[in-house]
Amino acid sequence: MDFENIAKSAKSAALEIADIPAELKNQALFEIAKELENNKQEIFEANKKDLEAAEKLVELGELSQSTFNRLKLDENKMRDMIQGIRDIAKLEDPVNKKLLVRELDTDLTLYKVSCPIGVLGIIFEARPDVISQISSLAIKSSNAVILKGGKESVNTNKTILSIINSTLDKIEGFPKNVLQQVFSRDDVAEMLKCDKYINLIIPRGGNSLVKFIKENTKIPVLGHADGICHIFVDETADLNMAVKIIIDAKTQYPSACNAVETMLIHENFPDKDKLLAALQLSEIKLIDNPDTWAFEHGDTTLAFKTVSGLDEAIEHINNYGSGHTDSIITKSIENAEKFMNKVDSAGVYFNASTRFADGFRYGFGAEVGISTNKTHARGPVGLEGLTIYKYKLIGNGHIVKDYVEGTKQFHHKDLI
Repeated sequence: MDFENIAKSAKSAALEIADIPAELKNQALFEIAKELENNKQEIFEANKKDLEAAEKLVELGELSQSTFNRLKLDENKMRDMIQGIRDIAKLEDPVNKKLLVRELDTDLTLYKVSCPIGVLGIIFEARPDVISQISSLAIKSSNAVILKGGKESVNTNKTILSIINSTLDKIEGFPKNVLQQVFSRDDVAEMLKCDKYINLIIPRGGNSLVKFIKENTKIPVLGHADGICHIFVDETADLNMAVKIIIDAKTQYPSACNAVETMLIHENFPDKDKLLAALQLSEIKLIDNPDTWAFEHGDTTLAFKTVSGLDEAIEHINNYGSGHTDSIITKSIENAEKFMNKVDSAGVYFNASTRFADGFRYGFGAEVGISTNKTHARGPVGLEGLTIYKYKLIGNGHIVKDYVEGTKQFHHKDLI
């Protein structure tokens, strides 16, 4: 099947799934979670093949260690992946929610109602758990999806989607072709040209991938190019808290986009030397004044800078950050509020690790990615970010002429 036919079938599936009941979608999700659990070993075997091939690419210098790390699907990731699907099933249906009900006039009522976006094109690298996350979110939000994973995870991706689709095939009334997968670079090129059928592209990968996609499509793109996250240690910060938070934000999963890359320290923070020593003991490689501050290390390297105060920290973050997630460690609520109000990022935190920037941890069940956009959706994008809205107007023979001529008047009364 060529790509245009895949896209056409996805469009038809999107129109079908837009109107299926919430109960059927939830049934599908619970069945998918069960079948993935039942077939864990098959998935691990497929992932093992991908890891063996990827290891050779790392040795040849053709694949980064951070990409290799993201590729591995272990018991913890599998557990979270399956639990995420069940959590999504338990969430409120995001479709057909009344966002506004306004009586324009007697018997003339306007409804703003949430609805699916339609067909999503998802292009991602290395992360095999993305398949189940996006598939589950797409089902719950009544969208169709075309997935293109990286070649380094092809066996894992094929196995996971095969289990998901074979499960859906057994569910009576569930539309066909809601979840489809493509594999070649040519398919990516075709996807980016397919604005007739695809409504939104969501890239999940490195800076070069996101930039390439944004520059080569007319379809709206949702995502982020970089994950340059900061932590500012204010002068009143508690040393033990700062050590704990920064170690977590840097070492818990160094290649994640929400790992901290730059630490800013107030010049009057009394325990600077103790903080730096504690971080080095945790095998964090500290760099003072690097060649560039706008850099995502993806490993245990942490750039740091001493700043004159809160204002300089905010200015630095807004200049060099990627608008992803930034945190302040302080005892001053006033400083925390100013930081969170003035830092121009999708996530702004107070005494917490940047690693919390995640749809699963936010209670969204999962996420399709993290967006630094300022339109439609921002931050970890869960169900709400996969819906848009439409206006429904219900009247009783109403015509505009009556209002233009003044025989009738609007009274614009909000009912919710």
